[in-house]
Amino acid sequence: MATINKSYFFLFFFFLSFALVIASDTDGTDQEEVQLDIYWKQRAEEAKKEAMQSFETDPEQVTEEFNSNVGELLMKQNGTRRHLRGNKKYNGPCMATNPMDACWRCDKNWAKNRKRLADCVQGFGKKTTGGKAGPIYVVTDPSDLDLVNPKPGTLRHAVIQKGPLWIIFARNMVIRLQQELLVTSDKTIDGRGANVNIHNGAGITLQFVKNVIITNLHIKKIVPKQGGMIRDSVDHIGRRTKSDGDGISIFGSSNVWIDHVSMENCADGLIDAIMGSTAITISNSHFTHHNDVMLFGASNSYTQDKIMQITVAFNHFGQGLVQRMPRCRHGFFHVVNNDYTHWLMYAIGGSMNPTIISQGNRFIAPPNQGAKEVTKRDHTAEAEWKNWEWRSEGDLMMNGAVFVQSGSGKSKHPAKMDLMPFKPGTYVAKLTKFSGALDCFVGKPC
Repeated sequence: MATINKSYFFLFFFFLSFALVIASDTDGTDQEEVQLDIYWKQRAEEAKKEAMQSFETDPEQVTEEFNSNVGELLMKQNGTRRHLRGNKKYNGPCMATNPMDACWRCDKNWAKNRKRLADCVQGFGKKTTGGKAGPIYVVTDPSDLDLVNPKPGTLRHAVIQKGPLWIIFARNMVIRLQQELLVTSDKTIDGRGANVNIHNGAGITLQFVKNVIITNLHIKKIVPKQGGMIRDSVDHIGRRTKSDGDGISIFGSSNVWIDHVSMENCADGLIDAIMGSTAITISNSHFTHHNDVMLFGASNSYTQDKIMQITVAFNHFGQGLVQRMPRCRHGFFHVVNNDYTHWLMYAIGGSMNPTIISQGNRFIAPPNQGAKEVTKRDHTAEAEWKNWEWRSEGDLMMNGAVFVQSGSGKSKHPAKMDLMPFKPGTYVAKLTKFSGALDCFVGKPC
């Protein structure tokens, strides 16, 4: 009997020990997930604080500042001269046609004074300095082979470094990202002086970060990726879920400037800004061959996007575009001096009471009689959207284009819409003449 009891005791102890080992392994996995949740929760809280600090309580003042600067530049130039579009065929002297470009472009020593660019942003992203306070990092290797321990000299290695960094490129290169590129705070990705293509791979993600400049890149044919273990900072590696295929995804981030990018044909959006992102300027860029161009605010239910404030200025919305230029929810959006030469469904849309100020844009409607309206209120009854502040002032409507206005000018965002005389839509061909990635050569004006 005693022998039997000892045998049962031995078996009981063996299975108990085995169960504890399994429990220990399971607890380790759970602990890793808990730590991961803590890491991203902390990042989200920090990003939220930064976003609230970047929120402009008087957005009208920002739009008026922007308009005044445009007016001052045009007063100095021959405002009646008309220019054909197409910077690629232009061989004349440097001609900076809008205030942001005038700040740096015609300096033949721009390559020695790269960081001057950080002083040139206007609109809601005006406080963005990127990597101005840090050293220059030269990308020499276009590969993206190791996502956990990125190779020094690659773009992925550059964007995860601590502190401010101004990232440039040693030569022309095509970078095929194996998974989304996770950029940390206080970075500038500066493609001037090289032909840099982010092509046929994953896109760029700004998640819970601040103070990022992206300029002079070609971004096209971005596709979804399955995710996996990716290093997102020097001190952290995490498992990422499947990416959507956005060209540039701005998620819970603030103080972002996207300038002089050429973008086309991505699986999802070209540029999406969601989850409380704010203080953003998108300027001087060229968008083509895409369906859902820009999404600002991911869902009707996420009311934190009420703090979203975005300036969209001096861009060319060109061939092969369908809709969402942009599509907005909740926030405040200044769409100013852009050239809309193509759309198939509509140009500017939204839901959930966004304030949209459209000033001095040129809208050339498509031949389709059913797509002449610039605007679209998504799945909302007129009784509701008639109170939204959607204002058009100084816009040039061509080929039957119609902007349906709404609101009274007395909402929470009182869009007073005083027309500035120096920026009507007739000037747009000039203001956006050099949109998209520029051909910049060291030692010459860009």
